[in-house]
Amino acid sequence: MNLQRPATDDFFDRARARLTLDVPPALADPSAAGARGDLDLNPEMWVRAGVQATKPAAVLVPVIDRREPTVLLTLRTAQLASHAGQVAFPGGKIDPADESPVAAALREAKEETGLAASLVEPIGYLDLYLTFSGFRILPTVARVRPDFTLALNPREVVETFEVPLAFVMAPDNHQRKTRDWNGLQREYYAISFEDRYIWGITAGILRNLYDRVYAA
Repeated sequence: MNLQRPATDDFFDRARARLTLDVPPALADPSAAGARGDLDLNPEMWVRAGVQATKPAAVLVPVIDRREPTVLLTLRTAQLASHAGQVAFPGGKIDPADESPVAAALREAKEETGLAASLVEPIGYLDLYLTFSGFRILPTVARVRPDFTLALNPREVVETFEVPLAFVMAPDNHQRKTRDWNGLQREYYAISFEDRYIWGITAGILRNLYDRVYAA
């Protein structure tokens, strides 16, 4: 475990100073600037593979306000149509009825984990994250009161767990890996914590959290 960690006792103050809840135009407009994601490490692959990310989605990045803050993550069931069996943030597609990406993220978190919106304080959005699976994900960073009780949706979530914020915010713990994707070699971020393996979109969003809150 890496011992050189950034101090996280001022995380919420830093996040509030650096993030906003202004929705980026690129969420709904693929031609607008301001997106990042899987293409950060493989910009040339998007052209070679003919990938397009067109489906707006939102996830909640729940930072629990404990004495030592933690990040709440889910393990998705093996039956889901996308990213089955992977570690993820609560979230999903933005529905037409959702008032905002924040509303979508809170709704999905409630549906998947039972996390009550009354215990969640949205702070701001990270960068729009485009995925090779076709989603335009807008992550919402939020402060979560620690006195929550969860009720998991067994069709979507196997379990939830917490990872120390200090650990996932230490850049030395952000590994860069390579794997085959449709015959092409692509790079991605991965974070190993105890017996948990956080990789792909989730690790990439955590890296973006570090970039926006600590490296900016």
